[in-house]
Amino acid sequence: MLRRMAGGFGMLGMANLIGSQHAQAGGNPIRGPHFAPRAKGVIFLFMNGGPSHVDTFDPKPALLKNVGQQPGGDLFKKSKGSGFLPSPLAFNRCGRSGIEVSETLPHLGSVIDECAVIRSLHTDVPNHEPGLLLMHCGHQQPVRPSLGAWLQYGLGSVNENLPGYVVLRPTPKIVVGPALWSNSFLPAEYQATSVITSDMKVDRLVANIRNPLLPPDEQREQLDLLQQLNHRHSTERDNDPELEGQIRSMETAFRMQREAMDTFDISREPEHVRRAYGDSPFARSCLLARRLIEAGVRCVSVYYVNDGNQPWDTHSNHDEGHKRLCADADRPSAALIADLRQRGLLDETLVVWGGEFGRTPYAQNEKDKKPGRDHHHTAFSMLLAGGGIRGGMVHGASDEHGMNVAENPVHVHDLHATLLHLMGLDHERLTYRYAGRDFRLTDVHGHVVREIIA
Repeated sequence: MLRRMAGGFGMLGMANLIGSQHAQAGGNPIRGPHFAPRAKGVIFLFMNGGPSHVDTFDPKPALLKNVGQQPGGDLFKKSKGSGFLPSPLAFNRCGRSGIEVSETLPHLGSVIDECAVIRSLHTDVPNHEPGLLLMHCGHQQPVRPSLGAWLQYGLGSVNENLPGYVVLRPTPKIVVGPALWSNSFLPAEYQATSVITSDMKVDRLVANIRNPLLPPDEQREQLDLLQQLNHRHSTERDNDPELEGQIRSMETAFRMQREAMDTFDISREPEHVRRAYGDSPFARSCLLARRLIEAGVRCVSVYYVNDGNQPWDTHSNHDEGHKRLCADADRPSAALIADLRQRGLLDETLVVWGGEFGRTPYAQNEKDKKPGRDHHHTAFSMLLAGGGIRGGMVHGASDEHGMNVAENPVHVHDLHATLLHLMGLDHERLTYRYAGRDFRLTDVHGHVVREIIA
């Protein structure tokens, strides 16, 4: 009987009795946390395009002192640059910790005591596509499993009626796109469910989730019949794990009818809560992210694009563009952190705020009266809150101009190792054998940044 029920939809029925979150491709148990986790879920507020570190969390008064001076070294793109460009923004000391935050981020400044600011991030290349892939998947080459897929593989689902990994994006035109949230060679059930949030009507967010003709009990009968066919199909193919993963994904889709329509419906939130987040596409996605985490979704990625479909890629007129982007992203980002704290969820939810790299401390487009900032990968900043993070602290430093890391460098691999650690996973032990060798999110790199852990 156990052997017969080990395939397809029937496996899920049996798994509900023995803990279906511990089932993975090939019939092997999911490893589960290697040690006590500090966080149960992750929300990655991804600032698509790369926000400027010297205009957000890393003030550099030396830029004003040396305005127009050309930086040395290979980093300065002399064909386009015109020397150091100071930030026009004031930085205020915020919270009890007194961390300096740009005046364009007053709401994040109000919750800075919940946050750790890393000022010493660095990555490998200053180009969007490889930078995005490295930040999401730990490797510049497509296609490797994403952070969310690794978390699902290592920990399983909390709520069997919802996907464990959800991506919220306001437009399908995200650079690189689905490769950023791919399961790659991991079994199919660890692929993210991607949702376009340009229209927040729940039947548009999760279209076709309800069967217009059959009640759940009749659908269940149909699925039980399909299970028998799936079992026959699977046994003829040596219980192919890819096939098993697809079957489990379809079972999740069936169960979503019970809960998804309620969870994805942000209109159920009280008016004062919706007002606290704001009414922009990003604000509504942040509110939905909180509802998903509250319902037991393991990982939620929220991609930032504003009403004008503009990412943080400010190659021209940076000063004005940066202000508009901050005005749009600041309030909902802070509201999410405050809302999680008020609901008692912040201690078990890790919030990450940042992009694939920073922006140059020098000007781009020498002849432009409204210069921009180019991509910059050798020093940038990121914000982390909740989920075991030491709040009210700054880790690492860039040099006086924000060009290079000066103290306590944190590579993207180190960031990934730390995020996995906070979720109870040892990045060196979370592996998957594929094509003759063991793979992991951090490849052969990565160190946990223990200084930012409470």
